[in-house]
Amino acid sequence: QLQLVESGGGAVQPGGSLRLSCAASGFVMDYYTIGWFRQAPGKEREGVSCISWSNSSTNYLDSVKGRFTISRDDAKKTVYLEMNSLKPEDTAVYYCATRRPLDSCSGRAVDFNAWGQGTQVTVSS
Repeated sequence: QLQLVESGGGAVQPGGSLRLSCAASGFVMDYYTIGWFRQAPGKEREGVSCISWSNSSTNYLDSVKGRFTISRDDAKKTVYLEMNSLKPEDTAVYYCATRRPLDSCSGRAVDFNAWGQGTQVTVSS
């Protein structure tokens, strides 16, 4: 059974850093694109970053470009989101998700069909 589990969230001050992990089980992650999304209270879920199944492409939400970095280690079945220079507006529950095998990256939540349970990130002084 396909399963995604996020970890690494927490509370940090503005300017701080966190590294989120998305651990996959129940499927061969090599053939799956993985996306990171976030949802703040009262707001819609938005795509933050995505890395393709072949590791051939990545994309980022404009507001996180230059601050966040997505990477994957298929041997460890884990995708990472390195978040630096965090801002209060980055506060949200962060989710990882996947699509069907061999699908490309997308920033739309509706394109993803399997989700983790989420991890809270709070940026506050």
